[in-house]
Amino acid sequence: MRYISVILIAILFLSGCADKEKDAPPKSSELAVGDKIELTSVYGAKLTFRRVEGGIVQDGKEDNVIIFDIFGTFCEPCKKEAPALMNLQLKYLDKVTLVGLSYFEDVNEEYIIENFSKPYNARYFIAKNSDKNRALADTIVKDIKYPNLISLPFKVVLKGGKYQNITDVWENQEAVQYYIGGIGTAVIEKDLESILKAE
Repeated sequence: MRYISVILIAILFLSGCADKEKDAPPKSSELAVGDKIELTSVYGAKLTFRRVEGGIVQDGKEDNVIIFDIFGTFCEPCKKEAPALMNLQLKYLDKVTLVGLSYFEDVNEEYIIENFSKPYNARYFIAKNSDKNRALADTIVKDIKYPNLISLPFKVVLKGGKYQNITDVWENQEAVQYYIGGIGTAVIEKDLESILKAE
């Protein structure tokens, strides 16, 4: 019995945060090549992204690294890593765009600011909750052929419109194109250094 309890705890820990509402995501809304999508942050800043063959680029900064962080304000690992992600964004301000996408919950920008951004110093670009977030998340999942429902936090890294191979901290697989669960920004920073050196 004790063995089963340990296994159940390990499964919950490794799976990240589940969907708060226990609903499967609605029908896909993937982007087509050439589509542009403008996101507005919870603080009013705007960024435009463009769908390219096999990936996504930031309009006007096509060679920049983009980190899409799919998160939830209810997600404990998301809260824990937010201050470190802010530090990472500040360190790589001219080379990396970090974009938070709320995905599994229907909350407004005031709620995100008061319950996530302010208390956890998450002052990087967090997009207002909208169908655009779902379109980006659906496109990302299709692009990397991710076979499961997203667990939070979930991140991908792109450079020049191409998904980057990054460290798999859970299963030691090669050529993984996503981070899942709370992994620590030291791993992300090590991967970023390798990606930026390969320019």
